[in-house]
Amino acid sequence: MNLSKELNNGIMIFIGIGIYFLLMELLGLSDIFILRLLNIFIVVYFINKTIKSNYVEGKLEYLDNLISGTLTSLIGVALSVAGLLGYISLKGGDAYLINLSQNFLFGGGNPSMYQFCIGLLFEGIASSIIITFTLMQYWKDRPLRHF
Repeated sequence: MNLSKELNNGIMIFIGIGIYFLLMELLGLSDIFILRLLNIFIVVYFINKTIKSNYVEGKLEYLDNLISGTLTSLIGVALSVAGLLGYISLKGGDAYLINLSQNFLFGGGNPSMYQFCIGLLFEGIASSIIITFTLMQYWKDRPLRHF
């Protein structure tokens, strides 16, 4: 079966973020906020890989590549949030979430695990769109010889 590059790289974002956060949890580093921000490099890498692949294939239209990069990131975000919801459920639900949500930017009070995941979904969508637009600015004027 041949998966599209957007789906493949979206799944790779999910796997990369999942491994990264599980490793942080195992090493006891999950409460360090700045380390949580480093997952952006995983997202940037795979969105860039999708856009670069399009350019190598001769797909140079800005809108097509913007949609391709956005789709890649949205697949990664959706799978990551779904995986987090499952992980929170396995670890004890709302009781586990109290410890997890203390170090996040948004919130106030004690959100349920569904509210927490919806908040992360919106945050992930916004950051994915910003990352994709930023990468498109990098790629839009690249000469073909750099591939």
